Amino acid sequence: MRKTGTEWWRPGLYARRRPNLLRRAACLAAIRGYFAGAGFVEVETPALQVSPGLEPHLKAFATELEQPDGARQQLYLHTSPEFAMKKLLVAGEEKLFQLAPVFRNGERAALHHPAFLMLEWYRAGVDYRRIMADCEALLRAIAAGCGENRLRWQGQQADITAPWQYLSVAEACRLYAGIDLEACIGAEPQHPDLAAMRKACAAIGLRVDAGDGWDDLYFRLALERIEPKLGLGAPTILYDYPIHMAALSRPKPDQPRLAERFELYACGVELANAFSELTDAAEQARRFAADMALKRALYGYDYPVDGDFIAALEHGLPDCAGIALGVDRLVLLLCGADRIEEVLWLPVADA
Repeated sequence: MRKTGTEWWRPGLYARRRPNLLRRAACLAAIRGYFAGAGFVEVETPALQVSPGLEPHLKAFATELEQPDGARQQLYLHTSPEFAMKKLLVAGEEKLFQLAPVFRNGERAALHHPAFLMLEWYRAGVDYRRIMADCEALLRAIAAGCGENRLRWQGQQADITAPWQYLSVAEACRLYAGIDLEACIGAEPQHPDLAAMRKACAAIGLRVDAGDGWDDLYFRLALERIEPKLGLGAPTILYDYPIHMAALSRPKPDQPRLAERFELYACGVELANAFSELTDAAEQARRFAADMALKRALYGYDYPVDGDFIAALEHGLPDCAGIALGVDRLVLLLCGADRIEEVLWLPVADA
C-alpha cells in the first residue's frame, strides 16, 4: 500500500486552513498594489539557472536540460532570483520586483519549506536606507490590505503600525549579550579575531566547541541571545554587519569595516535580508570563490558561478539596493499560524 503523508486536500483540513489562505491572497494583492503605486515593474525570471545561488550553507535541487541534439546540461532550481534580477538592472530597469517560487533542499521545519515564495525588489540609484523605508511602507500597506496589523509567533507579537526599532549588529550584541563586537572583529576585518570571539562568548556562558570558527560562534550567539529579542512589540531592522559577512553587499563608505546590509525581524523571526548591492565584478568573483571554497571544505561539493552574471557586473551594475523577503513567513505571522504548511495552498507532499 502506498505510504502517504498528511493529505492536505481533505475538505475538513482544507476548511481549517482556508482563512489563512484568503489572508495570503490579500497579502499578495497588497504587495502588488504597493509596488504598482510606487512605479515598479513586475518581472518573471527562469527558475532553472546555471548557478542556483552561492551562499555556502544552502543546498539546491539539481536537474538536467536535454538539448535537441541529445546533449545534457546540468542546471539548478534557483534558491533566489537575485542574479537574474540584477541582470535586468544592468539592462536598464530601475525599479523591479518579483514574487518568485524558490527551492532549497534539506529545509523542512516550522519556518522552513523546500519550495516557498520569495519577494525580491531592487531600486537603482539608492542605498539600503531606501529599502528600509520600503519595508515599513510595504508592511503597513499589507496590514491595511489584510485587516491585520499584528504579527504573532509563539506568544510574541509585533505591531506593524508601531514605531519600528533600528539596531546595528554591534548595538544588538552589546545590548542583548554584553559583547563588544568591534573588539572581536580585531585589526583585520576580513579575518576577524577568533581568539577574542571565543573568549567573549565563553565569558557570557555561550557554548564554545573546539572546531568553532568566528561565524559559527556569531550565529550561535545570534540564535540564542539576540534573535529571540528582535521584533518584539514592533518590527526590528538589524543593520551594518561585519564586512566579512557582507554576502553580496558593499562596504560602508565611511566605515569600511562594516557592510551595508540589514535584516528585518518580527517576533524573533527573520523575514528579510537586504543590501546596498556590491557592483565590483572582481570583488564579487573573489567572494564567490571564497564561498565555494568554504562549501567544498564543509560539504565536499560546490556550485558553478554564473559567468553571465559576472559579465553583467563587468558591463556595469548601477548603484542599487535590494532585498529578499520570505512571503510564507510573513503570512504565517499575519495569521498567527504554527507552521508554514498552514499558510500554503498545498505543501510539498511528505510521503
